[in-house]
Amino acid sequence: MNKDGEINFQNFETLLKRQSEAGNGIVLLGSTGEGLALSRLERQSVVEFASKLDLDVPLMVGVNGHNMKDTIAWINFCNQYKNIDSYLMPVPLYAKPGARGQYEWFNQLLEASEKPCMLYNVPSRTGAKLSFSTAQELQSHPNFWALKEASGSIEDFKTFCTVLPEIEVYSGEDALVPLYCYYGCKGLVSVMSNVWPEETNLFVEKCLNFDLKGLYPTWDLAANSLFVASNPVPTKIILYAKNLIDSATLREPLTIHDMNNLDVVTKADQLVTQWYKVQQNKTQGEVHA
Repeated sequence: MNKDGEINFQNFETLLKRQSEAGNGIVLLGSTGEGLALSRLERQSVVEFASKLDLDVPLMVGVNGHNMKDTIAWINFCNQYKNIDSYLMPVPLYAKPGARGQYEWFNQLLEASEKPCMLYNVPSRTGAKLSFSTAQELQSHPNFWALKEASGSIEDFKTFCTVLPEIEVYSGEDALVPLYCYYGCKGLVSVMSNVWPEETNLFVEKCLNFDLKGLYPTWDLAANSLFVASNPVPTKIILYAKNLIDSATLREPLTIHDMNNLDVVTKADQLVTQWYKVQQNKTQGEVHA
């Protein structure tokens, strides 16, 4: 954002290209950022802008809400952009539907979609957990491609992997990726990568390869540091401190004033930077050998 709260598309392009250069897929308008604080026209402009950049990585768009007609209209708008590759669909916000209500909701959205969809379980945000039975009933739908599991429950993650054998299950919890990989995790939908794109890419690669030596305490601190205030407050503050964006301004009700101490994020940034340099030196040493 600019200081006046309007979208800074120049900074937005810089951040998108950082992710593309790191080889990371990109989520536009995720439900835990500021996407919900944008008007419909602003959200449309974000999708249009990102699509025109023709980046070399997949683009996913958040499909958030609790009004079926409006949500399907949003999907129909995004369907027209060939550079949009997939959708991220959380349980409807605030309504707390049961298993049958969830099925009806997701089934209609999947039917409207012309792209693969990742369902999203984040009960701390939506107020209701994605029903195991609902997910299982939907798994035969051709547009149900993946699940983002962000409940923080190891048992729930294991259960989703068990009941959805044909669905790719991703972690929505940065700190739990090393553990989740033992239960079939396919990757990470990350907060940390907004700050450390190349570093997080390597972190996830090591987790998927069960090469866990030396990840702690650096990555545990990194993940936790970005949640000392509501996401994306710490992320924007550290991006501003690193001169990657021109302003740390957030849309209300989020504000930088909810975070008074940057020390823990600064320390995490130092540790991640040191860790990545060590990994690069190891790689160069192996090449030279």
